Amino acid sequence: MNFTKNTRRAAAAALTVPLLLFTAACGSDDGKGSSAAAVAKVEGKPGEQPKITVPKDAKAPGEAVTKTLHEGSGAEVKKGDYVRLDFAAQTMKTGQNLGSTWTKQPGADAKAPRTQIVGEVSDQPTQQQLPQKVMEAVAGQKVGSRFEIEGTAKALVGDNLNPQSGIKPEDGLVWVVDVVGAGKADKKGKSEGEQAAPEEGMPEVKSEGEKAATITIPKGEKAPTDLKEQVLIKGKGPKVKAGDGLIAQYTGVKWEDGKKFDSSWDHGGATAFQIGTGAVVKGWDQALVGKNVGDRVEIVIPPKLGYGANPQSELAKNTLVFSVDIVGTV
Repeated sequence: MNFTKNTRRAAAAALTVPLLLFTAACGSDDGKGSSAAAVAKVEGKPGEQPKITVPKDAKAPGEAVTKTLHEGSGAEVKKGDYVRLDFAAQTMKTGQNLGSTWTKQPGADAKAPRTQIVGEVSDQPTQQQLPQKVMEAVAGQKVGSRFEIEGTAKALVGDNLNPQSGIKPEDGLVWVVDVVGAGKADKKGKSEGEQAAPEEGMPEVKSEGEKAATITIPKGEKAPTDLKEQVLIKGKGPKVKAGDGLIAQYTGVKWEDGKKFDSSWDHGGATAFQIGTGAVVKGWDQALVGKNVGDRVEIVIPPKLGYGANPQSELAKNTLVFSVDIVGTV
């Protein structure tokens, strides 16, 4: 998703992850229903950072093993649901940190909600912020639950283990995951209703069928130097809050030449990301918090609120124009 801080489609992790554990979408044989038992000890309640300890002589299971530590009272998560998760992960032998949503990022707004994992539960290899086996294990858990999943790196990450991580296939890994929220949304969903005409100086948006919106930049109009936004279709759903996982259809073009650089429709439909936490570019956080599910929002983002702080981005100098349909939250 090119509106994320590192211009990757998967919502860019602003999480503290000291190493890049895997190189691509990953999977392995399913460990559910196996006779192997979890060996790690986990202390702490859901919502609190867990303390993970592993006996010195413990051997990592050779397959993915999942254990529910606390069963929540919310709805059961199904494949295809969108979820918002907390996690902490480490190696089993040395306790090397593999990331945690409880760790604030350097320079992060102290008042902003913590950055969490937002994504779709699927058994198909996709771009995720967590290994595919961890995301698969969310299915069947209830909202409010805490579970652990452990096994060797080979079992959890598969053949896509990044050799630069320093972790060997036989090394044991453990993730502790809290299921904070879950929701459903139509991947082909979009905002419905009468669309307002563009305000003076704003691009024109046409959204027809299940394809990327057409965004036309006004001729002779200079790119604005400040954030511009307009609600084109007013939704009737709940208000979007900072920290929510937001499910959206979107199309983005460059103001300078009107060329599309990304669209959710090019990747199978609606996608999810966390809003209001710095996980996406500032223009998205500022424009979408406070909007309503069902809104279609047009956003014009100058470089200083887009990728201007990342000179390595191919969009660093561009003013970006997005049409965003908010189809759900989680």
